[in-house]
Amino acid sequence: MIRNLFALSLAVASATTLAVVPMVNASTPGATAETTTEAAAPAGTIVDVAVEAGSFTTLTQALEAAGLVEILSGEGPFTVFAPTDEAFAALPEGTLEELLLPENREQLIQILTYHVVPGEALSTSLEAGEVTTVEGSPVEISLADGVMVNDAKVVTADIEASNGVIHVIDKVILPPQE
Repeated sequence: MIRNLFALSLAVASATTLAVVPMVNASTPGATAETTTEAAAPAGTIVDVAVEAGSFTTLTQALEAAGLVEILSGEGPFTVFAPTDEAFAALPEGTLEELLLPENREQLIQILTYHVVPGEALSTSLEAGEVTTVEGSPVEISLADGVMVNDAKVVTADIEASNGVIHVIDKVILPPQE
């Protein structure tokens, strides 16, 4: 059943486009000196920044259920392609709840680590092509029509943290099935 939900999640995530309100950072046109100063000196880890943003509550809940909070609060550096709460809400009904069950922890870890790349990759250093995730499978980075990670669009880039960088994406990306 989980495998069917997983395949269905991929199909729905591929077909769904969400409107996400971009967060202001130093690279956003019209950013004030105050936001530029804040972006230049990250206040916390990737997890801290995600919690403070308020639009990643589902992601942080999933990280807790998977036991990944401590790792993503660690030294790093990490690049995280972070789906918003709206991206998780676009999954088929019941999928997230199923993944959060203790017996599905390994699958949840696989999905979440597919959103993480070792090292810090700011948008200015991204190149088109495959990049291997912490999960072990590659994601495809495309720069042809904005920055895309597989079929997810980067809607806000370069949110810096003390141990890496977050790029906000509009979909939950799923690792290839074996």
